[in-house]
Amino acid sequence: MASTNVMSASAQRPASRRNLAWYQKRLGRVLSWAFLLFIAMLTLMPFLWVVSTSLRTPAQSFNLPPEWIPVDMDFTNYNRVFEEIPFWQQMANSFFITLSVVFGQLLTASLAGYAFGRLKFPGRNVLFWIVLATMMIPGQATIIPVFIVISRVLHLNDTLGALIFPGLATAFGTFLLRQYFMGIPDDFEEAALVEGANQWQIFTKIYFPLASPGMAILAVLTFNAKWNDYFTPLIFMSTKERFPITLGIVDLQGYMATGSISVVLAGIVLSTIPVIIIYILGQRYLVEGLMMGGVKG
Repeated sequence: MASTNVMSASAQRPASRRNLAWYQKRLGRVLSWAFLLFIAMLTLMPFLWVVSTSLRTPAQSFNLPPEWIPVDMDFTNYNRVFEEIPFWQQMANSFFITLSVVFGQLLTASLAGYAFGRLKFPGRNVLFWIVLATMMIPGQATIIPVFIVISRVLHLNDTLGALIFPGLATAFGTFLLRQYFMGIPDDFEEAALVEGANQWQIFTKIYFPLASPGMAILAVLTFNAKWNDYFTPLIFMSTKERFPITLGIVDLQGYMATGSISVVLAGIVLSTIPVIIIYILGQRYLVEGLMMGGVKG
C-alpha cells in the first residue's frame, strides 16, 4: 500500500512540473505581447495626434487635455494645403530627387562594395577604412565646401541637381553591400572563371542578383532619409516651384509661423503617405537584410 502511494506521488510531480512550465511559458508570452503593445502605442501616439489635429479647427488644436478624436472633423485643412503651396509640383520634385539618389547609390555602392569585397588590389583595406571614416564626419561640417563646388564649379545652385549629385556616393551603402558580397561563397566566382567569364560578367550575372536583399535595404533606408531631408534643400534651394515637399511644409507655417497648425499637420500627413507605403512594401527586405548583412565580413 505504501509503495502504491509513493508511485502515485512520484507520478504527480512530473505532471505538476509540466503544468508549472506551461503556465510560466504562457505568462512570459503574455508579458512579451503586453510590452510590445505598450511600445507600439508609444510609437504610434505622435502620428495619431498629427492625424487627429489635422482634422480639427485651429482653435481646437491646443485643447487641454488633448482630444484624440475630433468632434467636428474639418477636411478643409487638406484643401488649404493644395491652395497655399504647389503641392503636386513639390511632391514630384521630392520623388525625382529621392529616386535619383536611390538609383545612384545602388549603382555606386554595388560597384564599390564588389570591388572592396571581392577584388584584391594594393591598398584595398586602407582605402576602405578611409571610406568608412567619412561616416564619422557630420554633413554640417562639409556643407560649405559642398556649396562652393555646387554653386561656383558646377553652377547647379537652386536646381534639383544640387540635391542629387552630392548624395550619389554613400559610405554606408558601400559598407553594407561589401558585407553581402563577402558573404557569398567563392564557389560561384570559381565556377564562372572556369567557364571563361570576366569580372564584369561575374558581377552583373551572379553577384549583383544575389545581393538583392542588401540592395532592397539600402533602397528603403536611402528613400526614407532623402525624402525627409530638410537641411540640404534649405541651403541650396530658393525657388518655391523647385522646393521638395519638406520645404513646402515649412511654407505652410506662414510668415513668423502665423499659419494654421492644422493645415501644417495636414501637409505632414499627405507627405508621409509615400514613406509609409515604401516601408510597408520593403519591411520584409529590411528585416532580412539586417539579419543577413552581418553573417560574414
